[in-house]
Amino acid sequence: MANGEQNEAVSRKLKQTIVFEKVSIGFEGGPVLEEVSFSLEPGETKILLGVSGSGKTLILKLALGLIKPDSGQIYVLDREITRMKEDDLFALRRMIGMVFQEGALFDSLTVEENVAYRLYEERVAEEEIRRRVVEALRFVELEHTLDLYPSELSGGMRRRVAIARAIISEPHVLFYDSPTAGLDPVTSTTIVELLVKQRDVYKTSALLVTHRLQDAYLMATHQFNRQTNRMEAIREGGQVDVHTRFLMLRDCRIIFHGTAAELANSPDPYMREYLS
Repeated sequence: MANGEQNEAVSRKLKQTIVFEKVSIGFEGGPVLEEVSFSLEPGETKILLGVSGSGKTLILKLALGLIKPDSGQIYVLDREITRMKEDDLFALRRMIGMVFQEGALFDSLTVEENVAYRLYEERVAEEEIRRRVVEALRFVELEHTLDLYPSELSGGMRRRVAIARAIISEPHVLFYDSPTAGLDPVTSTTIVELLVKQRDVYKTSALLVTHRLQDAYLMATHQFNRQTNRMEAIREGGQVDVHTRFLMLRDCRIIFHGTAAELANSPDPYMREYLS
């Protein structure tokens, strides 16, 4: 699992973790993104908001190099990827952790085997794999599930295992695609707490797609307390910057980029309707 010192050292070397420069892409139904530009700073979390079909998940696919834009440039970990060869993209993806909407675990593998999957591919020594799997599962408070299968886990537990699998490779950036979708409010809060912990303790940059505005605000208004090992609300008037910003997409473009407070106080009628 990532350690704070290593990620902070990498962050100091990186100029930007992700950069989109005037990225446009369309399909048969018409344009989806038009000249979209933004950057993700080292250690920052960007939360992507917008109605279904606005291009949120598409941005993750573009940043992974799974889809090429029609125009514009995309930089990931300071490397331009829009013309990168597939072998080089494959190597770059090893530095990215991905949490899919439904967890996407392998049903035929145990929790331990699911979490260790990428390490097996990288031919890491068996004793090192075991140590890192236990550490990653301890991070999500599921070290007791090593020998269980996904079918034996609740929906929230499967999502936590997916997070453990994403962080075990010590990624420089994490992509979350609706990590709380389909979960009840209590379980969703548990998942958000893990995301806040990863952000605040290990300083991992992240792009997060969500349809749940309450989860987004929870991330932007809370910090992880190492002493209590729990997420806590930032006191009113506090000067803590949790390095979490919002991007909102509408009509193929970014219509908002800013903090939770700026989002809440936006006078834009569409924004106010969306927030309500």
